[in-house]
Amino acid sequence: MLHAMYRVFNLQRSLDFYIGALGMRLLRRQDYPTGRFTLAFVGYAEESDTTVLELTHNWDQAEPYTPGTGYGHIALAVNDIYRTCELLAAQGVGITRLPGPMRHSPTLIAFIEDPDGYKIELIERR
Repeated sequence: MLHAMYRVFNLQRSLDFYIGALGMRLLRRQDYPTGRFTLAFVGYAEESDTTVLELTHNWDQAEPYTPGTGYGHIALAVNDIYRTCELLAAQGVGITRLPGPMRHSPTLIAFIEDPDGYKIELIERR
């Protein structure tokens, strides 16, 4: 498991909470101007060693999220995203986003759904 993601309304306030109050570290932060969002990854250890939290800040969000609308997904690392999706599809798993590059990055991703409709992001790691 790589990370859990949810959307935050005020990124600085959330960073102050997770870093200041809970003692996590900011592991990386990336702005995506063309997508108008920022991703901030926080945790207690490096991403290569443990599961972390991805905070997504959509710049144009006018109102705070509710817990139901703020939840995003969990992410899992896979070695070959195309082959993994092929195998999952053969088992009847719903693929809601076909494998390919992320819109604002060359990272290869796909999304599947669990039986209750929760999103799971697959990220190719090599």
